[in-house]
Amino acid sequence: MRLPRRAHTDRPWRIHEFAADFRVEDVWAYRTPGAGPDDFPVMLAAMRAGGGFDGQSAPARFLFAVRWKLGALLGWDKARAGLGTRVASLRDRVPDDLRATVDGADSGGTPLTPVYELPDESVRELANKTVHTVMHLGWAPGRDGDHELRMAVLVKPNGRFGRLYMAFIAPFRYLIVYPALTRQWERAWRDRALLLPGDAASRR
Repeated sequence: MRLPRRAHTDRPWRIHEFAADFRVEDVWAYRTPGAGPDDFPVMLAAMRAGGGFDGQSAPARFLFAVRWKLGALLGWDKARAGLGTRVASLRDRVPDDLRATVDGADSGGTPLTPVYELPDESVRELANKTVHTVMHLGWAPGRDGDHELRMAVLVKPNGRFGRLYMAFIAPFRYLIVYPALTRQWERAWRDRALLLPGDAASRR
């Protein structure tokens, strides 16, 4: 479910301290029935156990495959266009105690680099020739009294080319990618008892 930007900006998450120069592009909510305020780590573990990016739908995987192929052909994803070269990593802005919450080299099977992870938020980033983007996952009270997962996509396009690229891919995000993530991540929550060890899954 798509949410207004204030659903992200009004929450007291730490990301606001470090990403003020990024634009909030999208905010999305995922239903997690029965979830409580301390269940964010359970949700993250279920998402990872559910297959990560490899567990996405066939149309979403196809889109990403096309994107990576184009990036390889056009040089969008070369090292000189990424983190630490074209742009500084967001990890350089956060204090040592936050940086120590994740292994910056552990991508978790995704193209995104971890920045930090707290009991109610997780941050990853990606940079290439088109954009520097941050994916923020947060845990917040939902509409039905349960807590829910929220994803905010923060972006800093690389000039006019980056802005055109973001505009071009918007329909694919809304029609294919985000609905596919909704099905995958909400299913991961429902199936957490099957995906996780007993102690982790039994927290709820």
